[in-house]
Amino acid sequence: MATTTLREAPTGAPISAVPLRSAASASWTTLGALLLRDLTVLRKHLVEFVLRTLIQPFLLVFVFLYVFPKIGQSVGGGSAGAGDFATVLVPGVVGISVLFQGVQAVALQLAQEFGFTREIEDRVQAPCPVWLVAVAKVVFGMIQGLLAAVIVFPIAAVIHAPGVHADFTLHWAVILTLLPLVCLAFSSLGLLLGCVFEPRNIGLMFGFIVLPVTFLGGTYYQWTRLAPVQVGGFSWLQALTCLNPLLYANEGLRGAFTGVSHMPLYAVYPVLAAFAAAFLGLGIRAFRRRVLS
Repeated sequence: MATTTLREAPTGAPISAVPLRSAASASWTTLGALLLRDLTVLRKHLVEFVLRTLIQPFLLVFVFLYVFPKIGQSVGGGSAGAGDFATVLVPGVVGISVLFQGVQAVALQLAQEFGFTREIEDRVQAPCPVWLVAVAKVVFGMIQGLLAAVIVFPIAAVIHAPGVHADFTLHWAVILTLLPLVCLAFSSLGLLLGCVFEPRNIGLMFGFIVLPVTFLGGTYYQWTRLAPVQVGGFSWLQALTCLNPLLYANEGLRGAFTGVSHMPLYAVYPVLAAFAAAFLGLGIRAFRRRVLS
């Protein structure tokens, strides 16, 4: 039975029964309003967003796939080797683009809102649970991550020197299911990092977490190629990188965009889902602690 309340019309008309919205309905309406506000801000700064998204991946593919082959210093040796490297590199570039969008769109924004001005207090006064405000941050980060992937992949796939031919085979079932999961994982990571690091220490986050994750995340190489890096017959680097969420994103994206060898997708999906759940749960908990302190 719907809950009703009695309200007097402003014109002095008889009191009428007006149905109240449920708390869940009001919360989801608020979530939509928060996302609409963020999307409006993004639309007004769309040029800045595109430039921020493109600079790093453009420089990576330009140097490795255009400049190096031009000067005879191609990674992999020869046009065929450069083409193989291009096939491996481009999905990795998409992966780190989504990672950086998750960090920039969520963590850096939270660092600003948790700063001296405490802008976050305006958000948490919305008529919805505190955790839903955190979820709105993550969803908005996911949207930016998806936009980054859509922008970066076609550009990174065509920037290469003449004679360098990358081999791309699009697997749409994997793309449409894996890419949102990757965006969710890294947006949730951004939420966690933005709540754990103080605004004054945000630079440490890049030096101690983001950069190691990037270089040891399989951006420039396939996980299957790390087996020869051994100590006493143990492939220590291959085992160590299994703790890196970016590795599973990049390996999964290679399975989505190419036909090269990669980590099995039946391992990629559950591990990425576990990382996303862990980051989101810990991030919401840290967000509540920061907001209510």
